[in-house]
Amino acid sequence: MKNILPIEEGDFYWSEDGYRVFTEQYHLKRGYCCESGCKHCPYGYDPKTNSQ
Repeated sequence: MKNILPIEEGDFYWSEDGYRVFTEQYHLKRGYCCESGCKHCPYGYDPKTNSQ
């Protein structure tokens, strides 16, 4: 079971389209790559090649 992390200031921002965009800070705090092609992924995941 995955731990639920509390959202803190700096973990995300709202896009112009109204979507929540998680920052690199949040991804590093989470500690793993979800392989969803996140905009600020610090783990180097490439959805085109499906590799990190």
